[in-house]
Amino acid sequence: MKKRIMASFMTLCILLSLLASTALAEETPKAAGGTDLAPSARSAILMDADTGTVIYEKNSHDQLPPASITKIMTMLLTIEAIDSGKLKLTDKVRTSEYAASMGGSQIFLEPGEEMTVDDMLKGIAMASGNDASVAMAEKIAGSEEAFVQLMNERAKELGMKDTHFANCNGLPVDNHYSSAHDIAVMSRELLKHSGITKYTGAYQDYLRKDSEKPFWLVNTNKLVRFYEGADGLKTGYTSEAKFCLSATASKDGLRVVSVVLGEPNTKTRNSEVSSMFDYAFSQYTMKALYKAGDLLGSLKIEKGEVAELPLNATQNYSVLMRKGAKSNDIRHELLVAKELKAPIKAGQSIGKLVVYQGNDVIKELDIQAPQDVNKAGWWKLFKRTTSNLFD
Repeated sequence: MKKRIMASFMTLCILLSLLASTALAEETPKAAGGTDLAPSARSAILMDADTGTVIYEKNSHDQLPPASITKIMTMLLTIEAIDSGKLKLTDKVRTSEYAASMGGSQIFLEPGEEMTVDDMLKGIAMASGNDASVAMAEKIAGSEEAFVQLMNERAKELGMKDTHFANCNGLPVDNHYSSAHDIAVMSRELLKHSGITKYTGAYQDYLRKDSEKPFWLVNTNKLVRFYEGADGLKTGYTSEAKFCLSATASKDGLRVVSVVLGEPNTKTRNSEVSSMFDYAFSQYTMKALYKAGDLLGSLKIEKGEVAELPLNATQNYSVLMRKGAKSNDIRHELLVAKELKAPIKAGQSIGKLVVYQGNDVIKELDIQAPQDVNKAGWWKLFKRTTSNLFD
């Protein structure tokens, strides 16, 4: 009896072991070509920056410490404040006692020292300055705590469901996490601001250049020097997070974002990201559908100051394709509401561009209103109605 029980138990153990190994095999990520592009990374993703198409992913929604990759969101809020007119690159940023007290990577700001927004961005993007990040946070929101609230609000707007920020620089702290997927999403958003690569793509520069103590900046992301087309974005390291990187490169009209988390060392991190870049550029290409400004059609506006609005593309619309795939079976269809009621705000979603390959939908692209359309006054509506009657 005991022998029978032991035999059954051993059989059960073998079955469980086989099931576990099968499950692990199913979780092993592969690129389309059948290769694991980041075998040493705890989590990774390779994404087309233009369309957001995922080319490769591995545990991409695991919530992990992002270390200094956090600063991508800090830079995003900074560049958005500049674009909105709230900040200028020439504005002075004063360093508080608290900002100057940050440890880890820093540009050694002194309490009371002032630098321009332009120099602070250099210090954040290239030297990963924790002190510069806090100084910018305080400049924009009044305090780091208030700025972190803005970070989390922006993350929510971008659909970053695996992320919660607790500080603006990524120093180890409880309840501070993100995922490879979410990092790729905020990296894409940052790259919409073309001027950011002036900072993230520079290999070296100086701060306090004309002072008695010039500070030499060398980019922590060595790929911007050693991989052709790489121009960002942000490295990260803590003992908990290990070696992390959100990198971007462009070639022949294709820009990709590669994120790796939990790499064992910088050499492996850079090698695996380079392999991800190589794979993307060798296997994929972009097919342009419309360029920004191209006429897509027209849109009737009910009770608007204008009755009909030319619908121009507010951005480049393209689709990611495998090299060698037939492009003549790619077609697209514009789907917008037949009539929309005023008022309409510029940037408001008003339809979608559906892209097909054969009969299969391969992409849906959001179409936005190119300009504001205010509601027409009663006199204009009256004249329009009577004009239509006589017509």
